[in-house]
Amino acid sequence: MSAMQGTTTAAVVQMSSTPDVAHNLAEARRWVEEAARRGATLVCLPEYFCWIGVGEDERVKLAETFGDGPIQKALADLARDTQTWLVGGTVPIRPASGEQRDTHAYNTSLLFDPTGACTVRYDKIHLFSFNQGAEQHAEGDTMVGGDAIGTAQGPFGMLRMSVCYDLRFPELYRAKPAADVIAVPAAFTHTTGLAHWELLLRARAVENEAYVLASGQCGTHANGWRTFGHSMIVGPWGEVLACHADGPGVALATLSAETLDAVRSRLPVLEHRRIATSAQVEPAA
Repeated sequence: MSAMQGTTTAAVVQMSSTPDVAHNLAEARRWVEEAARRGATLVCLPEYFCWIGVGEDERVKLAETFGDGPIQKALADLARDTQTWLVGGTVPIRPASGEQRDTHAYNTSLLFDPTGACTVRYDKIHLFSFNQGAEQHAEGDTMVGGDAIGTAQGPFGMLRMSVCYDLRFPELYRAKPAADVIAVPAAFTHTTGLAHWELLLRARAVENEAYVLASGQCGTHANGWRTFGHSMIVGPWGEVLACHADGPGVALATLSAETLDAVRSRLPVLEHRRIATSAQVEPAA
């Protein structure tokens, strides 16, 4: 059972980002301020919120040194100005060293507290690759995969960071400490989103008995991508508590410690788990 008490209002922001960074930052501020006005103290922006344009090498050119840069400053200022805990979608972060420093970037999600301080960094571990004829994606061409799990104490218990394609790898969410909230900033394609988005979000909520905050990109972007939208908040029993289907906007829901404890008490899945993610099962003799 969790040690939390009370409730927290959470919000997921849906955007249709463009090649204009200034415009995207203004839109992010607009929607986070709207969420805060409606009572949200935990807000999640979508993956690639700051830029979606033509040519992924352009994203690499926007990469910032961790802890320094206009995009990170804008996020810190926004968290402080709105007095929210802000999951800053993703920001391109330059590798500290190595031969890929000038050609690749980390796809990094940062959590800012209400003072504007960054409390955790998570570099997206799993890089998306998809090939369906004319629709092809290969994040590994310009991105570096991370190797560390991101977890932080937030306004509602323990928060596990993840990004988009990570959603298909359940072992990421089972790492200790157990998550009370899972953040999933994403830019799911319309093709994969239509088939799997809600299914995967609800599965991660059910198997971890945790709240899931999933912020998505929507619409058709300058590079021809069509993203799925349907940003949603899912409860620990797998129920969709709020959803913003189409177009930019926000969806809000209440996270309840009493509800979380009730679910985990009547069906203590986390206590019953017997196989660790690192364990190898030997075949029967």
